[in-house]
Amino acid sequence: MSKDETIIRFQGVSHEFGGRKIILDEVDFSVRRGMKVTLMGQNGAGKSTIFKLIIGAEQPESGEIMIASGLTIATARQVIPRAEMQLTVREFFEKMFSKKVYDIDPRIDDVLEVVNLHAPHDRLVGSSSGGQQARLLLASALIQEPDLLLLDEPTNNLDKAGIEHLTKFLINYDKTCIVISHDAAFLNSFTQGVLYLDVHTHKVEQYVGNYSDVLRDITARVERENMKNAQLEKSIIANKEKMNFFAQKGGKMRLVAKKMREKAAEMEESLVDVRREDKTIRPFTIPAQKELSGEILKITSYTTLKDHKPKVHKKTLVLKKNQHLQLVGPNGIGKSTLLESIANGSAEGAEVAKGIVIGYYRQDFSNMDFERSVYEELASVMKNAREEELRSTAAGFLIDAELLRTKIGHLSEGQKGLVAFARLVLMKPGLLILDEPTNHMNFRHLPVIAKALDSYEGAMILVSHVPEFVSQIRIDEKLDLAK
Repeated sequence: MSKDETIIRFQGVSHEFGGRKIILDEVDFSVRRGMKVTLMGQNGAGKSTIFKLIIGAEQPESGEIMIASGLTIATARQVIPRAEMQLTVREFFEKMFSKKVYDIDPRIDDVLEVVNLHAPHDRLVGSSSGGQQARLLLASALIQEPDLLLLDEPTNNLDKAGIEHLTKFLINYDKTCIVISHDAAFLNSFTQGVLYLDVHTHKVEQYVGNYSDVLRDITARVERENMKNAQLEKSIIANKEKMNFFAQKGGKMRLVAKKMREKAAEMEESLVDVRREDKTIRPFTIPAQKELSGEILKITSYTTLKDHKPKVHKKTLVLKKNQHLQLVGPNGIGKSTLLESIANGSAEGAEVAKGIVIGYYRQDFSNMDFERSVYEELASVMKNAREEELRSTAAGFLIDAELLRTKIGHLSEGQKGLVAFARLVLMKPGLLILDEPTNHMNFRHLPVIAKALDSYEGAMILVSHVPEFVSQIRIDEKLDLAK
């Protein structure tokens, strides 16, 4: 097999979502064997849809998708489906193969070592933490030893050690890989080319170089196009002014005016359709519940997990109004479990004051009803559902009228995240609980989100493995569950 062999080619591919939303418009691109490619684009642009087209889970409306004969493909999905949460680790990996694999246990051990995870084969998948589930998803693709590996936001929920392990693996990986991610440092470590899906033109642009190279190229191109347009617009105005002058003179001057009108029209047609850069969400605040006073949350003990065994720690910690707590610790120690138990009131050793509204950003969004429309989900958390407030808040998170009518379950993971933040704004909580709020998010949104969390005036608990994000937020106290 030639290293330069093209293994995927999209030719004139057009595709729509639900028969009405355009995702791809006559798209052309190719991927050669052995390449490591980043797939970029705004939340909801259709990056995950391109993966579905490659594996044949969806079919394009027109155009041709050519896949090299005999090419094996495996996808590391973003989330484990609810139906698979009750499977054991062994059953989860067995589902990755169409035929029974008799020597699967040694293969599971090998692949779990690659992703730096210790997980007994008879353990339920649903008992794993978010970070452990992320590693299981990655391992489920790797165990298939595919010619083409498709990774959709693989660093989500991974701690620093997990990201370093994955980065090292991909640098040494000698097969083809296409990655969707918003983690610039991670992408720059191994990317050789970029496919950019423009959410406005629905075209895919192909670039050589890493993530930072491409952002620099795009910025330079936009500046050139803006300068060219400014010069043309200046000439158009001058021509129109002269045209009006000659048209008023009458006689032969009208012919001159006509030619100038035609020249102005030609220049208007030459105006470059400048790329509309990915939109960023509007600056926002999460209003705190009114009349907060005294202790909002009191923790006297908490439980951690080590080698799957629970250990109770005695510690008194109190959160009042305008106090921010960060929980830290490695994947699997019990951070998400602690947050969930506080949110649902089942935590032994943690008490939330009576009447406190809890806003919970859950990393898998399972506290939202996937069968509801976005509008219904947002309205459900409002005390007095005011249409104008709901629509205005939604618009700030790039949720338009069409998305408001869409079921939560039909959104991309990034769009679900934006809905989750809009929900918190409308909820006006007294206690804000955030579990990995940067997951799936376009990098352009992160400074806006960080500023909103930094200025939140209620009590807040934050879990995040992204130091650059946390550094922008005021943290009053840190609780390391590993100590």
